[in-house]
Amino acid sequence: MNPEHPVYIISKGRAESRLTGRSLDTMNVPYHVVVEPQERDRYIHYYGADRILTLPFSDLGQGSIPARNWVWGHAISQGASHHWILDDNISRFSRLNRNLQVYVDSGTIFKAAEDFVGRYDNVAISGFQYDHFARAKRREAAFRINTRIYSCILIRNDIPYRWRGLYNEDTDLCLRALKDGWCTVLFYAFTQSKATTMTMKGGNTDSLYSDNGRLMMAESLRDQHPDVVEVKRKFGRWQHHVDYRGFKQKLRYREGIVVPRGVNDYGMKLVQAQIT
Repeated sequence: MNPEHPVYIISKGRAESRLTGRSLDTMNVPYHVVVEPQERDRYIHYYGADRILTLPFSDLGQGSIPARNWVWGHAISQGASHHWILDDNISRFSRLNRNLQVYVDSGTIFKAAEDFVGRYDNVAISGFQYDHFARAKRREAAFRINTRIYSCILIRNDIPYRWRGLYNEDTDLCLRALKDGWCTVLFYAFTQSKATTMTMKGGNTDSLYSDNGRLMMAESLRDQHPDVVEVKRKFGRWQHHVDYRGFKQKLRYREGIVVPRGVNDYGMKLVQAQIT
């Protein structure tokens, strides 16, 4: 089973690594890789021409923002109501269930997430939690609402926002939606394993995050949202801290929606992996 909404990977300088692409290939999930024109041929070599979407610009010095907004427009032009936008350094996806973090080999978790979000008329943004924040040996809710969504994001196309800034654009987008009364949904039942920011070459690592990049990231978000953001030093480095406690909105069912009773595992089965 695969996602209904289009899946995009935005990538720069990482044609060879193909972390997210290889993960989706293993799951047989269709996707497009969005690249700048000067890298098109290199990406075609690793992905094939049918998966590549080429941006009409390059090296604008604005990080991934222009590419993210181009993707949004492309999804709308395809008639999609939502779109998935993924970072290019996600190594695998998992389902967290009954104290087991289990790698998945199909796109079913994307479809299940879409169906859940589709029950409600006030969810702007949703996505998967990082696996290291969803501990298998800790009791977790299947999802949390009204918080940030990072790296693997499902966006409702008709919300009145676009990406902006240079840093922490995902947190900024979520905060703008939350301040206007929308909900966000962060799935703990479905997770992603992603390389830590600034640990891989390519992307924005060299252009935006070098030197005092972490402090600049934190300060830029505080400047955008001083009412809910503080800059603190955690784990030996500068970090932003967002207070989400003031967002109290609740999920609201679409008119006429009927939620099926019982458990639907979407055909997912726990299978012992073959070690070779």
